[in-house]
Amino acid sequence: MTGVQPDAASTIKKNIATQSNNPEKLDPPFVLFPIEVPLDGRLVIAVQIQADSQIHRTRGHVYDRSQDGDFRVTDPAGIAALYNRKHLTYTEGTIYPYLRFEDLRADLFPKVRRLIASRNADHPYLLLDDQQMLSLAGLYRHDVLTGQKGYTLAAALLFGTDELLAQLVPHHRVDALVRRVNVDRYDDRLDIRTNLIEAYVQLMEFVAKHLPDPFYLEGDTRISLREKIFREVVANILVHREYLNALPTTFVIYPDRVEAQNASVPHYRGAIQLTAFSPYPKNPKIAAFFLQLGRVDELGSGILNVSRYLPHYVPGAQPLFLDGPVFRTVLPLVIEPLGAVADWWVAELGLFLSEADKEAARAVSVVPALRAYLTDRDQLTNKLATVWVQAGYKLNLDKTAPAASQGTLLPPGGTSQGTSQGTSRCPHGSNSSSPSCSPACGPNPSPS
Repeated sequence: MTGVQPDAASTIKKNIATQSNNPEKLDPPFVLFPIEVPLDGRLVIAVQIQADSQIHRTRGHVYDRSQDGDFRVTDPAGIAALYNRKHLTYTEGTIYPYLRFEDLRADLFPKVRRLIASRNADHPYLLLDDQQMLSLAGLYRHDVLTGQKGYTLAAALLFGTDELLAQLVPHHRVDALVRRVNVDRYDDRLDIRTNLIEAYVQLMEFVAKHLPDPFYLEGDTRISLREKIFREVVANILVHREYLNALPTTFVIYPDRVEAQNASVPHYRGAIQLTAFSPYPKNPKIAAFFLQLGRVDELGSGILNVSRYLPHYVPGAQPLFLDGPVFRTVLPLVIEPLGAVADWWVAELGLFLSEADKEAARAVSVVPALRAYLTDRDQLTNKLATVWVQAGYKLNLDKTAPAASQGTLLPPGGTSQGTSQGTSRCPHGSNSSSPSCSPACGPNPSPS
């Protein structure tokens, strides 16, 4: 071991952090945090790389680690086996052998006990001391494969001090914004960098400050629609976040909608259909502890509850849940009927509808942004074409990932030194002059 030159250490650390956040090098990105460690008179750059539940491609290739070697995996069965193995890994269960009980917030345990007792005075947690409660909740683990014992990342996220969290997950934060007047910056902001128990309270207070709570009766009982809806959204972005991903969690209130997003380990792609989705636990220990506190219900109930109560909060509104590496929740706050816009599209498309169907079309409610697109056909076409091109290019990347490492796959309009001069590749992998491709195929991917 020779170490590194002290004057080069800063550049090396910067390069490691930058490249680990570059999707062209590592997809999905996994930000690393190198540190300098003096050792035997030499300077060493140390990087902690934790097990993750996702497969990360390096320049489009999948590698598996065995002993001191990295072995490329190309066989579909081998990649499937790797997926199966990694899906058993929850990063919340990462053990920190030197994390002590004294490093946790002692003042949070009485609050937790009060919350639990308010729901169930006979709850078994109330009969245990604090350390026994953490152990029973699965926040203290004994890994029978490695023999490691200790408190987990989930324990730190729930009960850790701000200093501890800054050390273990320095990227952990929730950025809550109001963008009603100043949509480029913000009208109000709350930067939350604390444990999940207190983060939930702070974010719910932010919601109460900026969103109305209309009167509503469920049967003979008045309930808070705002709390019913946003307790689910807030709990979801805290409980189901992938905490080894450096993407910050955001909660933004716009004039016409609320958008929340958090890093995720996706099990679906695209919009979640309420009639055909199966909930999958992302952080089961954290979710189970929030369940004991009464801040979540059973798995999957959040999406159902938001979908149930949002139309009462905003008549005609329907939530949108988009799963992927970033999980997005969109809740409309303003809904407008199509009205004359529906008549224009019926005439434009040459549809023959009964008067009752026309009235039904006029009554369809959409968010103002969509209604604005529907009133301008050219604007809508340009928007859709842009989305199609981006989606087609991403699909091309996925299908031809091995070529990326050889420098032959380029963004739309690029050229490659790895192919003959003047020849470009279409989204189907053929030369642009191939008779099997449409005239739209060429240097730029077709939006088909």
